[in-house]
Amino acid sequence: MGLFKKKTPDAPRRRRSVEGDSRPSATADNTERIFQRNRTLTGSISNNLSTTHHKTDLESPRTQAHHLALQRRKIGGVLLIVVAIATLILFLLFQFTARAAVVVSDASFSVPADAAIYEKVINDYLGKHPIERLRFALDKTNLNNYLIQKLPEVDELLNVKYDSIGRSSYSLTMRRPVAGWVINNKQYFVDSKGLAFDRNYYASPGVEIIDQSGIGVQQGLAVASNRFLSFVGRVVALSKASGFTVQQAIIPLDTTRQLEIRLKDVAPLVKLSIDRPVGEQVEDMSRSLNYLSSHGMAPAYVDIRVSGKAFYL
Repeated sequence: MGLFKKKTPDAPRRRRSVEGDSRPSATADNTERIFQRNRTLTGSISNNLSTTHHKTDLESPRTQAHHLALQRRKIGGVLLIVVAIATLILFLLFQFTARAAVVVSDASFSVPADAAIYEKVINDYLGKHPIERLRFALDKTNLNNYLIQKLPEVDELLNVKYDSIGRSSYSLTMRRPVAGWVINNKQYFVDSKGLAFDRNYYASPGVEIIDQSGIGVQQGLAVASNRFLSFVGRVVALSKASGFTVQQAIIPLDTTRQLEIRLKDVAPLVKLSIDRPVGEQVEDMSRSLNYLSSHGMAPAYVDIRVSGKAFYL
């Protein structure tokens, strides 16, 4: 029966490695065998594959240094932007005015000034113009005009400077009166610029205004207009510049358009009109008085209300 059995060919036994597999282990140092034969390259020269958990084995040390330099530049740029923003915020913080502090002290003040009055007006102005709370954006001319409108005794806004965080110091000067006048139990003053105000911190002025017009109280208030007080103030200031000192300013009877002034060490009264420019009248007065003095004449009054002419008696 053995003749009908198929003979099994002698097949060589598979060779086995007695010493084990000679191929390199997957855990070996792949950096040394990247380019071996029959090996799959798993690296990439792209640095963006790090998010897919691929190791960029093909990056050379120079490429890695380049990528690190780019990262350092990005981080440095972000830090620079952060520092610039912080510096800007700090600058705006030191420029911002949350509260105003007013300095109105003067050694020649006869009474102390109430700074709270002026602080309130300035804070009201800053509330209406919030952008001007930053000192570099403050319009000093506009603020000065606002102060004069609300508080006529303010002469000028001198300076605005840093006081503390959120607080700025405002230095103000006050008007110095050259004439005073009591109307209806209310004291008015006028300075050398001819501007009228009713709050005075200096000594009482030496010029007294005497009202002989005989006008009633209601009409008398109109006499104390800014225009009239401005005229008196300019007369006093320009007369002083010409060498004459005004002692009294008199409103004549039944008129509010004329003014008589009495000068120190000068005998005649001088009649002026508020409808004629002050400078021209003071110039005519100076020439007329010098002429009369040089000729030894001492009239009772000198009338210079008409341009280019002087009348005396």
